[in-house]
Amino acid sequence: MDAIAEIKRLYYAATKATILKDLERAIDLLKTLPSEEDREKVAVYMDGLSQMRSEWAQAAQGGVSPSDSRRPASSPRDGAPRGRSGPSKSSSRRNR
Repeated sequence: MDAIAEIKRLYYAATKATILKDLERAIDLLKTLPSEEDREKVAVYMDGLSQMRSEWAQAAQGGVSPSDSRRPASSPRDGAPRGRSGPSKSSSRRNR
């Protein structure tokens, strides 16, 4: 199996139990790629493996769970929509 295909396979097969070993193997494979073009092809998979490792490590330490970390910090916690109060400019123009 070539290095690019192996990195993709590692990405899709990664689990919490295997992520450290998978990322280490992917880094070793990345180092064998001969061209910048080949390295660019796997960049998204390498980034994904790194993100999984970080999120799972943080969750294991009692930090934010991976699903919570995707919510923007500025989003309202009560679910209420944000925006202006009162009539919009477009509706007030129609009433003139």
